[in-house]
Amino acid sequence: MRRTFLKGVVAVAMLGGAFLMGLNPSTAETTSVEPFLDPWTGARGGTPRFDLAKTTELKPAILKGMDLKRKEIQAIVDQKEPPTFQNTIAALEDCGRPLSRAMRFFDIYTSTMSDKAMQSIESDLRPQLAKFDSEIIQNDGLFQRIKTVYESREKSGLNSEQKRVTELYYTMFKRQGAGLDQKKKARLREINERLATLFTNFGHNQLADEEKYFLVLENESDLAGLPESLRRDASAQAETRNLKGKWVITNTRSLMEPFITVSSRRDLREKGWRMWTSRGDHNDEHDNKATISEILKLRAERAQLLGFASHAHWILADNMAKTPDAALDLMMRIWKSATERVKEEVAEMQAIADKETEKIKIEPWDYRYYAELVRKAKYDIDQDEVKQYLPLDKVRDGMFYAAKKVYGLDMRKIDGLPTVHPDVEVYEVSRGDKQVGLWYFDPYARDGKRSGAWMNEYRTQENFREPITPIVSNNSNFNKGKPGEPVLISLDDATTMFHEFGHALHGLQSSVAYPSLAGTNVKRDFVELPSQVNERWALTDEVLNKYALHYQTGKPIPPELVAKLRKAKTFNMGFHTTEYLAAALYDMKIHLAATPDKSINPGDFERVTMTEIGCPKEIVMRHRPTQFGHIFSDDGYSAGYYSYIWADTYSADAAEAFEEVGSFYDRATCDRFRDTIFCVGNSVAPEVAFRNFRGRDVDTNALMRDRGFPVTK
Repeated sequence: MRRTFLKGVVAVAMLGGAFLMGLNPSTAETTSVEPFLDPWTGARGGTPRFDLAKTTELKPAILKGMDLKRKEIQAIVDQKEPPTFQNTIAALEDCGRPLSRAMRFFDIYTSTMSDKAMQSIESDLRPQLAKFDSEIIQNDGLFQRIKTVYESREKSGLNSEQKRVTELYYTMFKRQGAGLDQKKKARLREINERLATLFTNFGHNQLADEEKYFLVLENESDLAGLPESLRRDASAQAETRNLKGKWVITNTRSLMEPFITVSSRRDLREKGWRMWTSRGDHNDEHDNKATISEILKLRAERAQLLGFASHAHWILADNMAKTPDAALDLMMRIWKSATERVKEEVAEMQAIADKETEKIKIEPWDYRYYAELVRKAKYDIDQDEVKQYLPLDKVRDGMFYAAKKVYGLDMRKIDGLPTVHPDVEVYEVSRGDKQVGLWYFDPYARDGKRSGAWMNEYRTQENFREPITPIVSNNSNFNKGKPGEPVLISLDDATTMFHEFGHALHGLQSSVAYPSLAGTNVKRDFVELPSQVNERWALTDEVLNKYALHYQTGKPIPPELVAKLRKAKTFNMGFHTTEYLAAALYDMKIHLAATPDKSINPGDFERVTMTEIGCPKEIVMRHRPTQFGHIFSDDGYSAGYYSYIWADTYSADAAEAFEEVGSFYDRATCDRFRDTIFCVGNSVAPEVAFRNFRGRDVDTNALMRDRGFPVTK
């Protein structure tokens, strides 16, 4: 809920060869643009040559890649032989590799190195890529071949994985409008190209406000309540802006959220909170409200063209939930318990506030601050004290330790490989004497890098033509500080690191034939399961005793402090669940309400929706509309932000499997979890994969137990 996972709806340009970098060139791979199109060479299955990359050559490389793939697609269509799995579906999996490699560079640069020049390239290319996707989807000759293979899949001797990848292609083409008449296809092309531009504009506007606005602390009195580590970070940020002698809180979660949590200056908390929650909402050239309104209208029109009642119905039909009603039912069942808990939390905070000289009523900019006062009073936990035991490098090593104990993976740092930025580290991942893949770690915030934390794939696993090992990355936004200074992170941030590493482990341990089914290419509302379960290892004794070490003394975190943290496991759960669900409910409801001919003001809809669902006045949506990149910067989590809570019903139940055997390191349970969930990707239906692990269907009450809410009937 406090993290992002970089994975949009699968685009046609990214299918098949899109995930397959590093292979030997096919006969169509006669390229001339370095290094974006050519196969990755060298040890470890080949690696991306960032040292040769010139972003000025990226656009021509992608255009060249599109031409190459266009020819390969036409060759599939022009075959004289009747359609078979091998000459149609397998051929699709194998084509477009040069474009795929270029697109990986494109994704990396636009998410982590998005300067003005890169933003210009992205703005130019996104509509062209959308047009190219439509061109392939609407190639009727190609679709008819796919349809023929699909309709004969049960009697043509295909194995289960071949059937599944065939179903994937047919469903994707059908859902994207392959069977429509020419008039509807033409309109669909226009919609998708316009949406590509709007998505790009939305993301650029959000990034612009994160870089443009920042909170300047002028003197020592403005630092009241701030721990030394946060003061250091703010001082370093001021120096980068030529404000030496002052302190700067940037408009990013990595600094603003800690600030409004610990600052005892209520006026500055409010100022910072309003700055953070108003990104994209300043009625200027970077305002996102009109962009959102147009996105909603176009999505609604597209859904109707495709035969669905709404964009939400279109999205949910291809997820585990199947219908918006099913997702809403789960969310509202949890909403009641979460908001009841919020009332209790606010009462405890208000009791502390009432004892202060200045009488206040708890407001949204007060919640985090007073919650910490309650935590300290109730559990004797000082979050700044906890951070002393969580240096970034030790948390990383703790993740590695758990991966070794649970999955048998070894992580070894490699020097000398080119990276997109000097801060990026590269690790070889192996099991025994066998290389599993590579892991790139990009931990620090910088201008041009999207906020939050996410996992990305550079190369997807496959055993299609030959074994190909995956390359994945984890990306965070910690403040680097000055040379030699430790980077201390919160327990919440440490948990997020384990979460995102869970996505990486999902990609790394994939073991399937076809890349379109590999690793994290699963249903959106299932993809968070492995990562959410991986969070559980962060607080195990084995990890804490070896890696939660004081940054100065090197001593492990005291057992009594660990006991307090575990006792407070569900503390503030009302807040965390409610602010997430408020955003998820807004997402679902606005996509159900949107129509092609009616403009929705996203701010007005927010106010009405929060009133209708009874959102506590002390809490706002986790992501307010104009900065809700999950749902408005692409189609990825649109009408799908519910996915986190849906997947958490499965992850909470899966975690109980480890609790039932008494250890998160139980060998048989760990092996079964790896073999039934991580290795199979989308080669097995998610419900079946979970049943293979748990031995039964999901118990949704596990989520209520995990969050400390009353169990419902």
